[in-house]
This record gives sequence, C-alpha cells and structure tokens, in this order.
Amino acid sequence: MGFSAGKRKSRDDQEEDYTNTVTLSDLNDDVLEKVLSWLPTSCYFRMTSVCKRWQSTQTSRTFKLACSQVPSRDPWFFMIGVNDSTSSFVYDSTENNWKNLNRSLLLHHRRDLFTPVASSSGLLCFRCSVSVDFLLRNPLTGSSHELPYQNYNKPLQAVAMTTTASPSSYKLVTISGDIPNLCFKFYESSSCSWSKVFELVKKNNTEDDDDETETGTVYFLNKTGNVVVASKTLQRSPSKQYSSVITVKDNVETVYFLSSCGTIIACDLTERSFTQLPKLLPPFLEYSIDLVECDGTMFVILLSEFYESTSLRIWKLEKQSWVHVGMLPPAMSHELYFVYDLVKEEWSELPRCFSDGQAVEFVSSLSFQPRIEAAL
Repeated sequence: MGFSAGKRKSRDDQEEDYTNTVTLSDLNDDVLEKVLSWLPTSCYFRMTSVCKRWQSTQTSRTFKLACSQVPSRDPWFFMIGVNDSTSSFVYDSTENNWKNLNRSLLLHHRRDLFTPVASSSGLLCFRCSVSVDFLLRNPLTGSSHELPYQNYNKPLQAVAMTTTASPSSYKLVTISGDIPNLCFKFYESSSCSWSKVFELVKKNNTEDDDDETETGTVYFLNKTGNVVVASKTLQRSPSKQYSSVITVKDNVETVYFLSSCGTIIACDLTERSFTQLPKLLPPFLEYSIDLVECDGTMFVILLSEFYESTSLRIWKLEKQSWVHVGMLPPAMSHELYFVYDLVKEEWSELPRCFSDGQAVEFVSSLSFQPRIEAAL
C-alpha cells in the first residue's frame, strides 16, 4: 500500500464528501439485513432498540434467512447449577461475559423436572424426569417443541442431536439397551416422525475390552491414603447421565457415549455397529470424563486426580490410538472455570458469575451457537 501527497481539500470539498457518504439509513432493507446479520448475536438484542426499522428485524423472514447464511458463530455456554438445577445463565465467548436470559427457558413447565441432555447449533434438548419425553427449545427466542418418547423398557444410554442449515432441520438420536444388546432410533424434524428401532452389532475390537464382564477386584490407595475398591460403575450427575456427541464425516454418522464402567462406546449409525474404545486411564485413578465435538472430531476432556496432583487434559482419537491435544497449565489450576479453544490451542479463564451480589456456582454446561433463526 502506498501513500501520495496531494493538495489539501478545502472545507467545501469536505462538505461535499460528507454529503455523498452512504449511511445505513440509505441501504434498502435486504442489504441492511445482510449487514446486521453478521453482527454478534449479543448486538441483536441491543440493536432492536435503536429504531423502529431495526426492531422490525424481529419478525423479518429475510433477516432470519440472512442469519442462517452466516457459517458459524462463537459459542455460548448454557450453564447447569449446583444439584443439576437448570439456570438461565449463559456465558458469551464473544464478549467474555455472563448473560441472564431473564426468561423461563421452560415456559409453562416445571424447570426442576427438566434436565438439559443435548445441544446442536442454536437448539437445546431437555428431558423430563417424569414422562421421559423430550423438549427442544431455542433459548434466545423461546420457541419450543415437545417430543413424546417411548423407551420400550430399555435403559436409555445416550442422547445426541445434529442440525443442518440448508434446509433447516434437526435430528435427535437415542441409544438404548445394555451392552452388548444396544439399539438406536432417531427423530427427524423434516418428516416429524420417529424411525423404527435399529439393532447395533458389536464389532470385534483389536484389544481386550471385556471391562463390562470383568469379575476381578481392583484395590488402590485414594488421596487420603486409604485402601479402597475400584468401582466398576461410573457415577455421573443427572446433567451428564446421557452425555454424548455425534460426528458426521464422509456421510458417516457416529455417536460416542460413556458406558456405565467409564469406557467410550462408538456407534456407527451407517453400518449399524458399535465398538468399545481403549481406556485412557487405569481404574485405580480417580477421574472425571466428558466428550465434546469440534469440526467432525470427537475430543475427550479428562480430569484425573492422583494423591494431591490434579490434571486436566484433552485427547482425541486417531486410528484407534489416543493423541494428547492439550493440558491445563499448572499456573491456572487454582481457577474455577476455563475455556479451551481447540482451533487456537489457547486456554482462557472465565470471569466469576454473580447474581444479586452472590457468586453463582455451576457443575456443567452445554455449548450452543446463539442463532435466533433456529426454528422448531
């Protein structure tokens, strides 16, 4: 880029330039809506109070269409409070602050009966502890859809959801049964119906994976120095009971979930088969595990404790082998909440969340893209 010296403009020339400047008010509605659709979602709620013209975007179909053409948005995190209570707080990763949606996310429903179990794009999925039905909701607009569910007396293992932008639709997948007798079915919004139940056949693993049928007893020393028996049943909070992710690669859909003994099960919905992945840690290590998805890849978040040492690491699976991706720096281990950017490979600390002057504690979260155009 170069610079050139020229004559200084006169006041009249400057006034003429200002007169010829195009402002947002000069744009037609279609162009204006395309410009506004690229603003961060947080700005959407503020911009509707600027003027009546901008406020009209709330009911504009062309504006929502323009928003759907934005490839991706920085995630928000829907927070789950202590005792697995549903909160209305979300963390905005774009502005690095907390937001209270100030509306009942489960309008006309008892919030204590519904637990968030899955998310995809701009939608959250809740499960009722009484009726076992599902409730899908856009937390920004409040639009919702109730989804009756029949479990056929088989224990539910996993709930995963995926969405497509064009045409706008979503798919809810459930995995049921006991290993090795697993099955799945799915609901598609495009047809507004559930599929039939499909059986999943177990693949032969290359390593010994008979953890579900092991009868040996494992003893180990806990942090206090006491000898304890390793539990073969994974203890999980209700908000993470059906924690799972779905990846789509080369038109192959795979659902990953945690079994009752803590191993990761990979279900290939295309081949209708499943395999048990190798364990990351031996059973004598106390640890907490969770699964996330990014760009079609499944990642494992692993918090392990051995005596007084605590480690938070991230792994991914490549060719049936675990590859270490990142580790929380020891200098940050005294903080409460973190975000790890898998693309930038950066850790960042989250600010504390306060309500009425009191710090709010959370036990887990679900990430989603704040999309006002996500419809049900």
